[in-house]
Amino acid sequence: MQTREVRESSQRSSVHNRSVAIITVSDRGARGEREDRSGQVLSERMLQEGFQVICRVVVPDETDVISRELLRCVEEERVGLIVTTGGTGVTSRDVTPEATLAVVERTVPGMAEAMRAASLSKTPHAMISRAIVGIRNTTLIVNLPGSPKGAIENLEVILPALPHALEKIQGDPSECALAD
Repeated sequence: MQTREVRESSQRSSVHNRSVAIITVSDRGARGEREDRSGQVLSERMLQEGFQVICRVVVPDETDVISRELLRCVEEERVGLIVTTGGTGVTSRDVTPEATLAVVERTVPGMAEAMRAASLSKTPHAMISRAIVGIRNTTLIVNLPGSPKGAIENLEVILPALPHALEKIQGDPSECALAD
């Protein structure tokens, strides 16, 4: 199976706080048998939030392929944020969390827990989400569900915290507490 490029910009940013890579994990999408609607809606939403979409790719549900693409986006594209969509469930082909764990140096469980908690008010299936959030170097990696609706709903949960998280991950030395 191969990776299918949906769109890629050749721009690379050295100050990458507001840059994002979107990785859709889908066997059928990677084979060109399914349109990447989740990647498209995430791209549109991130642009609305002022992020620069550096690349958008579709990869198959293969741990090593996903991990390689995550590393490429961190090391070559130097994005501040990577969002994945798909592969976070409990089927044997859902391996995005394992691929992400192979790459991240630290996890950010509060963000994943917040997404699951918010989703649980909409569907009991949120309990079987295995999505994780973690950090590699100065890049935040977020696993989102594969459906366009679920991906956007989960992204909306963490959007308010993203700017501060990215600033801190990328070395902002200022105090986190608000002045009294």
